[in-house]
Amino acid sequence: MAFLDVHAFSDVLRIQVSFYVLLPQQTTQEIGVSLGRQRASLPVLWLLHGLSDDHTIWLRRTSIERYAAARNIAVVMPAAGRSFYQDMVGGPRYFTFLTEELPALCRDWFPISSEREDNFVAGLSMGGYGALRMALNYPERYAAAASLSGALDIPRRLSEAGKEGSRISRAEWVSVFGPELQAKGTNTDLDHLAAIVARSASQPRIFLSCGTGDELIGESRAFHDRLNHLHYDHTYEEHPGDHEWGYWDASIQRVLDWLPLRK
Repeated sequence: MAFLDVHAFSDVLRIQVSFYVLLPQQTTQEIGVSLGRQRASLPVLWLLHGLSDDHTIWLRRTSIERYAAARNIAVVMPAAGRSFYQDMVGGPRYFTFLTEELPALCRDWFPISSEREDNFVAGLSMGGYGALRMALNYPERYAAAASLSGALDIPRRLSEAGKEGSRISRAEWVSVFGPELQAKGTNTDLDHLAAIVARSASQPRIFLSCGTGDELIGESRAFHDRLNHLHYDHTYEEHPGDHEWGYWDASIQRVLDWLPLRK
């Protein structure tokens, strides 16, 4: 795999941004890596980090480079701070950057496909929410989305903002979502988005996974139930594990096997 550490100025965010890119490399001399066939245009996984991390974390904590090489898929790992992948009311417009500017930049610079059938998004925790939000807001752009241990119930979180013991202060929630702290029935509410997409012709495939010892498993179970109620076809799994990288390293391999990659 070719690894690129990209630094560029974002017109949307008006700041310098960094992101990692993995591209399959056709070489017979790299030890311990199996390669797929050469492609003129590569399928791509947009891979999102969690609340306490950044764009470097997937490479530091998992073997995503090796897994992607074996499946002949490009991987783009952007940074979005603690934004919950929103156009923040009091900060940068990360959602627009990730869904508009970043794909355009990457398609200009790298041989990745713009076709819906070749574009997938996945993430863990906060990034699991971000992945589903991206795919359900733009079902015509993404063929599949995967949430690993996702923080999926944003309306509940906003209703409880500022409670004792929370990892996120009320002021931080306000900087992201605004002083009203309202998400229910908006394009930040996954239940609302799923109901809309369930009635449409373009339904991205959805993969949900969470460890049985994870404090967030209730949110994955609830969204699984919501999708069942909507008759939205999806894949749901639970395995022994907690909110930790051993679980996510195993899970991202299952996600890559599950993706509807075109032969």
